[in-house]
Amino acid sequence: MRRSVLCAVGSVLASQAVAEPPKVATDIAPVHSLVAQVMNGVGEPALIIPAGSSPHDHAMRPSEARALQSADVVFWVGEELTPWMEKPLDALSGDARLVTLLDAEGTVLYEFRDVVADDHHDHDEHEDHDGHDSHDEHEEHDDHAGHDDHKDHEEHAGHDDHDGHDKDDEHAAHEDHDDHASHDDDHDDHADHDDHGHDHDGVDPHAWLDPANGRVWVHVIAETLAASDPENAAIYRENAERANAELLELEAQIATKIAGMQDHRFITFHDAYQYFENRFGLQTSGSVSLGDASNPGPARLAALQEKVAEDSIQCAFAEPQYDTRLVETAIEGSGAGVYELDPLGVDVTPGTDHYSAMLLGMAQGYVNCASGS
Repeated sequence: MRRSVLCAVGSVLASQAVAEPPKVATDIAPVHSLVAQVMNGVGEPALIIPAGSSPHDHAMRPSEARALQSADVVFWVGEELTPWMEKPLDALSGDARLVTLLDAEGTVLYEFRDVVADDHHDHDEHEDHDGHDSHDEHEEHDDHAGHDDHKDHEEHAGHDDHDGHDKDDEHAAHEDHDDHASHDDDHDDHADHDDHGHDHDGVDPHAWLDPANGRVWVHVIAETLAASDPENAAIYRENAERANAELLELEAQIATKIAGMQDHRFITFHDAYQYFENRFGLQTSGSVSLGDASNPGPARLAALQEKVAEDSIQCAFAEPQYDTRLVETAIEGSGAGVYELDPLGVDVTPGTDHYSAMLLGMAQGYVNCASGS
């Protein structure tokens, strides 16, 4: 199920003045913030997934479902992030406009990756080629490196549902961030599950963590709202221009803030950060979980523990939406510290300032890692 980023404007909407601004719904808090910036002075969007819940497997409350179903315009990252939203979005009224931000022209996209598995594959290949002509080995290594570089990838389609693992027991825990005990129990219940059965091909959906994508999206948001609400089109476009300038300044601020972090290696809870890493020149040694936050198996944890030792990892990043025990297991005995990255902004009030505060908070997490504070 896909609808184009900018749906064709119907003749009725094109000619009819809109007395009330459109009802707008968004999926996650960072997208909500970008939309709120564009709508500033006109209206406020509804937030469907609270920042304290994992977007990969959130269970909507009745109030969230009502806000979604009553929306005239819905902005979401895409089914790669929230495959469970596909069914309720299919039930939107025929007049509602659905904007898939991952499909927006100009969005920087990367494919799912697995740094831990790739590094082990490289290591095995190196051993297999011992004794081979060094020139041939060098050429093969270069070919593999080129394969891993996804910076030239732009748009990818046909991504399968990557959240196919059993999540029934986790839904209640993700609904309420404060319910830590229940959430911890869920991780225990699934600790022995391996992630071999999941499809991790296709687009990594965490694209909002690159502020360059934020700049692309505010213009898409403005043009969509301008088409639905011509009376306020000038305001939407002016707000988008202002947001674009602020995002450029934010990017420069973050680059300055984390200067020097490029030489540090770290691991994360799940592989959600390549957009931020590639934008600011950071390098990870791997993650406990893959990009869909599926539970790792014993073999993956063992491989990651080897990486922690090989790369002399000094810090590991947990996330407030998830139990920290898997991260602690990965670094056990290494002396590495546990810090926090929050790709959704749990502790930041939703609204116009949320997006910049969330990214600055992430940058501070890397600074804390580098300084050991």
